[in-house]
Amino acid sequence: MASVNNRLNPKSSKNKSADGFTVKATMKNSKVKAPPTSGAFKERNSTPTKFRKFYERGDFPVSIEHDAKGNKIAWKVEIEKLDYHHYLPLFFEGLCEIQHPYDFLARQGIHDMLEHGGAKVLPVVPQLIIPIKNALNTRNRKVICTTLKALLHLVVSTDLVGEALVPYYRQILPILNAFKNNNLNIGDGIDYGQQKRENIGDLINDTLEELERRGGPDAFINIKYMVPTYESCVQN
Repeated sequence: MASVNNRLNPKSSKNKSADGFTVKATMKNSKVKAPPTSGAFKERNSTPTKFRKFYERGDFPVSIEHDAKGNKIAWKVEIEKLDYHHYLPLFFEGLCEIQHPYDFLARQGIHDMLEHGGAKVLPVVPQLIIPIKNALNTRNRKVICTTLKALLHLVVSTDLVGEALVPYYRQILPILNAFKNNNLNIGDGIDYGQQKRENIGDLINDTLEELERRGGPDAFINIKYMVPTYESCVQN
């Protein structure tokens, strides 16, 4: 009986939800739905990387050694004799990994190769852009922090790397712009992430400043184009 009355008397029917900017949304007794979230900060699932595949096949000249101080990489060949065009991009692909031992191997392998690479690093920079971009695009906080530290090390590893990165700002800076203000607000508490350099906002600011310092005369204007809220650390 109640359903019959509802059909005869539309005013008594319940409010119906409708999507915004539709004809239904303009009708009486319609309730407009809230807009969906953009998902700009939602983590993306990363597929298994070439780095993992190569390591499981035994194609990397590395192994993990365990001692009283923790884990470390043992290289089976001299790092200076490695083919950087082959190995360095593969280690950078491993930045997407979040499982042990792949994440540790990628992180430590990049550190060792950049420490001993010297002039061999600069020619490989164009091959590192896609792995860096893919790692940042995962939007995984831990992966972003690890990638930013690797990028900082890359910039200071040898001369002219900073300038060589300028043409690629459009590929690597959009995510930095999105997460630039992503700092923890914990009131009077202690942010232990700052001590470990795991605060994304601070790491992004440090990275942008280092890119500007070492990127030459065109660095600031290109950073500003991609990150409008960035203020120069050189001109001020």
